[in-house]
Amino acid sequence: MVSSDYRAEFNRWMSQPSVDEDTIIELSTILMNEKEKKSRFSGMMKFGTSGLRGLMRAGLNGMNVYTVRHATQGLASYILRFADGAERGVAIAFDSRNNSELYAIESACVLAANGIKVNIFSSLRPTPELSFAVRELNAIAGINITASHNPKEYNGYKVYWEDGAQLSLEAAEAVSDAIAACDIFEDVRNMDFRRGVSEGLINIIDDSFDERYVSNVLAQSFITDETREAAGNLKVVYTPFHGAGYRLVPEVLRRIGITDIVPVVEQMVPDGDFPTVKSPNPENTEGFALAMKYAADNDADIVIGTDPDSDRCGAVIRCGDEYRVLSGNQMGCLMLNYIIESRRAKGNLPSNAAAVKSIVSTKLANRICEANGVTMVEVLTGFKFIGEKIKEWESSGEYEFIFGFEESIGFLAGTYARDKDAVVAAMLMAEVAAFYKSKGMSVYDGLLEIYEKYGFYNETVKSYEFTGFDAQERMKGIMTGLRAEPPCSLGPAVTGVTDYLTDDTGLPSSDVLSYSLEGGSVAIIRPSGTEPKVKLYVMTKASSIAEGEEIKQRIVGAADELLK
Repeated sequence: MVSSDYRAEFNRWMSQPSVDEDTIIELSTILMNEKEKKSRFSGMMKFGTSGLRGLMRAGLNGMNVYTVRHATQGLASYILRFADGAERGVAIAFDSRNNSELYAIESACVLAANGIKVNIFSSLRPTPELSFAVRELNAIAGINITASHNPKEYNGYKVYWEDGAQLSLEAAEAVSDAIAACDIFEDVRNMDFRRGVSEGLINIIDDSFDERYVSNVLAQSFITDETREAAGNLKVVYTPFHGAGYRLVPEVLRRIGITDIVPVVEQMVPDGDFPTVKSPNPENTEGFALAMKYAADNDADIVIGTDPDSDRCGAVIRCGDEYRVLSGNQMGCLMLNYIIESRRAKGNLPSNAAAVKSIVSTKLANRICEANGVTMVEVLTGFKFIGEKIKEWESSGEYEFIFGFEESIGFLAGTYARDKDAVVAAMLMAEVAAFYKSKGMSVYDGLLEIYEKYGFYNETVKSYEFTGFDAQERMKGIMTGLRAEPPCSLGPAVTGVTDYLTDDTGLPSSDVLSYSLEGGSVAIIRPSGTEPKVKLYVMTKASSIAEGEEIKQRIVGAADELLK
């Protein structure tokens, strides 16, 4: 929905009897600010395959109770097109962010008012548990209120379908159309939450459900008697970054034999203000500052951190007297190598084993799979595409899924969920540490061993941020310019270009440009789907770590000239 007159829409909200007093007070502060009015009321947040995500603020283009209700009414209208949709119902979860529980309850009330059954978690849960719950409860859909690792000012509304994965493009478009077809105030049905519970339309999922999820996570463990003994001697620092992993991650670690878990006490309390970190993102080194102090003080082997909704997992490892943050690519390769070696040792590596990763993730994973007779399949960025492969292979039997990952610290082993899972990733990273400890090695030693065996690969990601109401247009202009005048060099000479928007890649059309470079390195440029950023992914191949670092810096320097 796009408003033809943002001033009229602003005035409509100000005069609407159903708009609460706090919202009126907030909007009163921008009475004389035309730029802010335009930003908030020119149009709604775009509903895509990842649902909604935006700043928590009043207006059409913000996360608030009115836009959440509106989106839910559109989703309800879509669900009711299916004969069994209302009876199968919707599973709802939320994370520790400010207003997450409120938005979850508001969603439940709108669905119940439309006669759709709801199963809502009693308190915050990891995102992958919601993905699991959709399939476990045979729900037709799921809603998760989260903005993942975004700053505290953001929240989001993620929708899952019956397969436990995020909405397909076609379904997202249908829901978007349904939202646009109803008025944000006049057409939204609502019901008191307590009434929904008393009438049996809203069911509250208590803590007993967690065991069903945890048992599926533990089924992905490869712990042996030898590595369990090493796990008992492992010292692990853990932080949930004030989020949803605070209960289940330590529980899973204890169950695989890790007894020495040092929690980052200040960050174990769920808090949507994330008071101890600038950004609750385990991808960023600065986010681990407090955890690394804990690690040094306690002589820890590894630090594990999960983001606020516990779908992304980061790790810090000891390298002599220092601690280093692992990249998502390094973590993915460590886990992939561990899974393959463990399966082979147990004699259960399938002949048709396959792993899946995004096109922007390290080529080292391709090499590991190739050398071990495992098929590597590449998909577009977005874990839903990995989920689609799992569903496809379960139906066709062509491959057996053993692992999937994205460089943005998203990982999944097993098919119980169809989204990235920081709980299983935390478990596997702890097992990797125990595996190498049982051999008298550190995780860093193990990483170097992988490089020596399969090649020296080096990666980085750099984001170029855009601000202002015209940010999206400027980002589009950059991509258009790159297509009109392709660069001849990005440090090394460009030897080939793949345009995922127009070329026949076998994947859905996507605004991505991939540059093959002299010497075997790759640079990929794409606009972010959730934030006003253009992202550069650099993947180098070299004869040593030092050479890979030098090539990487040359590529980034050349890209800076193009994208700044």
